[in-house]
Amino acid sequence: MRELETQRLRLRYVTAEDTARIYDCWASDPEVTKYLTWYPHSSIHITERYVNYILEEYKKPDCYRWGIVLRGADELIGMIDVVGYHNGAPVIGYCSGRAYWGNGYMTEALKAVTAALFEDGYETIVIEAADLNIASNRVIEKAGFEKVADRVAPMSEMKKDQLVKINSYRLYKSK
Repeated sequence: MRELETQRLRLRYVTAEDTARIYDCWASDPEVTKYLTWYPHSSIHITERYVNYILEEYKKPDCYRWGIVLRGADELIGMIDVVGYHNGAPVIGYCSGRAYWGNGYMTEALKAVTAALFEDGYETIVIEAADLNIASNRVIEKAGFEKVADRVAPMSEMKKDQLVKINSYRLYKSK
């Protein structure tokens, strides 16, 4: 993994010093996590465990996990990462603090990450979003992804009781 830069953003490694910011900006916000696969963090201790997990993940060669920072500042506004692999294709997940929604930051970050993954040899990139998460579906489409399927399923292993329509998207490397 390497740091990435766009016109307005710097995508960098997350550090232990980011814990309070992650908790305050998005991890504890029920509105941010409403359509995510995990529940809001009820205490900063949960965020500390999560950040420790990230720091361990950085030791793996196939780890792609960035904190999103506005250029010229060093304050995290969100995160974007490869959350898993589907038939060898990276699956991207992301979130950001509510104060930063609607500015095109996530579309910009998503385009940078997909470019880096294609550079690293991946041919296909996968992303999914709950159908009700209209803003996230728009981000994905603006980044060039094509909707290939939808299904009704539990939001995640953690949120098994929440059946939702999930849109599945793919982006293919152009030849």
